[in-house]
Amino acid sequence: MSIVTVQLGQCGNQIGFEVFNTLFSDSHDFQGLCSKKENEAYQASCQERFFREEENGVPVARAVLIDMEPKVINQTLTKASQSGRWKYGQHACFCQKQGSGNNWAYGYSVHGPRHEESIMNLIQKEVEKCDSLSGFFIIMSIAGGTGSGLGAFITQDLQDQYSNSLRMNQIIWPYGTGEVIVQNYNSIMTLSHLYRSSDALLVHENDAVHKICAKLMNIKQISFSDINQVLAHQLGSVFQPTYSEEGAFHYRRNPLGDLMENLVPHPEFKMLGIRNIPQMSENSLAYSTFTWTGLLKHLRQMLISNAKMEEGIDWQVRPPISGLPAIGKMSLKKELHFNTSIANLVILRGKEVQNADLEGFKDPALYTSWLQPDIAFNVWKIQRAFNRYEKSAALVSNSQFLVKPLDMIVGKAWNMFASKAYVHQYTKFGIEEEDFLDSFTLLEQVVSSYSNIF
Repeated sequence: MSIVTVQLGQCGNQIGFEVFNTLFSDSHDFQGLCSKKENEAYQASCQERFFREEENGVPVARAVLIDMEPKVINQTLTKASQSGRWKYGQHACFCQKQGSGNNWAYGYSVHGPRHEESIMNLIQKEVEKCDSLSGFFIIMSIAGGTGSGLGAFITQDLQDQYSNSLRMNQIIWPYGTGEVIVQNYNSIMTLSHLYRSSDALLVHENDAVHKICAKLMNIKQISFSDINQVLAHQLGSVFQPTYSEEGAFHYRRNPLGDLMENLVPHPEFKMLGIRNIPQMSENSLAYSTFTWTGLLKHLRQMLISNAKMEEGIDWQVRPPISGLPAIGKMSLKKELHFNTSIANLVILRGKEVQNADLEGFKDPALYTSWLQPDIAFNVWKIQRAFNRYEKSAALVSNSQFLVKPLDMIVGKAWNMFASKAYVHQYTKFGIEEEDFLDSFTLLEQVVSSYSNIF
């Protein structure tokens, strides 16, 4: 089954390019420590999901590119076609001459209704080129105007027009010290609307990815391109083919459906995060060896201590013993506590994958009491290596990881709203104060729900 990717705004289009580039180069550039036959089956499965064939044989990304300014889309199209390996569809883009000025209301209330028909027609044309549609993967930022405002509008349209298809929004969480003064307003409006219209929100925090670039990749001058390549690696490690329960050469046919089934057991809880191990520069990779035992020990501790990377893990955090509070459980100071999970999916790729012991992830103490570990925990495996890593593991987690950042954004937005700062910039485009209050109420409920899982 195929996934149609919708790239929105500057952020969504730049990340989208890196994602398709990573998927293509992983499936075509190296053998992945497996047989030729196995590699060909893997390539074919990747192709069916994310690319379609054109007459001249160059794979075309199953994507629609949307922005209200032409510059980034033109750069993205050029980069893809210059690679000579894959490209975007000739008529798969929509752009205008005027942006959204970092105003969510302008993207949602002006650009959305004005360009709805043209954009939805483009998406429909891309859907018609799929033999079978798994769903939509929507890449966007939540802090600006076009990606966030128009992104929320288009996601609602997809819910209305393709109610039987899944929608996963990959959202970029803004830097804590952002450059856009109204980013907290934009973020709460985006999140509250997506919570109503999306099936799952896959969240990447800019601050966390920036640290990975600095500490694990040893990059001195970090660019958006560096950050986007880390994001693309993480997304590729989740979306590239894995075996289904039927065994070798039988790949999962419905990746979005399987992800939702494994990770979103209740519509109140749909925030997902990704952790990867190992992550390092290519130079370091040449001199490194890994064992599944070591990788999974670190990955489990990253999960329970809410660490985003293997460096600087707090090894003091332990799961609670039945009936006792967790060591490091939230104190009055609201310190980072044991990170309780609703559901976890571990994806293993590479050598001797059959020998990996995952018992540590089946501990009932890691999960909420209303789901048994045999339902809450799943594993996908494949012996083919990913992106030059001999062994690698990805963890997609539905847990309390976002409680603190979400609470912080809602708090900052509320402080501005209480003094009516910048609210006029939204009301002049038809967003009422009541809409703000609805957003606060919904997100405070999300924070409360995640905080109180036990």
